Amino acid sequence: MRLGNPSTYELLQRLEDMLLSLKPANPRDQWWLGQVMSLASKIGDTRWLIAQQVGQGTPKAFVALLAFWLALLFASFGLFAHNTTSAVILMLSALAVTGAVTMFLKLEQGFGRIIHISPKPMRQAVEAFDAQQNE
Repeated sequence: MRLGNPSTYELLQRLEDMLLSLKPANPRDQWWLGQVMSLASKIGDTRWLIAQQVGQGTPKAFVALLAFWLALLFASFGLFAHNTTSAVILMLSALAVTGAVTMFLKLEQGFGRIIHISPKPMRQAVEAFDAQQNE
């Protein structure tokens, strides 16, 4: 389920409509309904915040400057490595730093790439509400 997908918004709207149609039988049910409505509102707000943040990642100039600086740093260390063990350790260190920078860049891309949140719980909730309303 993508952020820009209209069915996601429709699913959230349908869930909120179903929640609004519920009639609590007692104060405890009314409290639970209030809690659920609050959570549904937070889900919608979070969705819009994430949608607004898409494409506002780290500037490419900063990433290029960081890569250039790290390349110079490890190259200068490599100039003074006189034995093979030092060169291997420097290479492994450079790979570790590269992995950290790559992971940082992937994690800021939101929920569409490496990190994926399953839409199953939301769909199951809507199906449960549908089943309850049809009874």
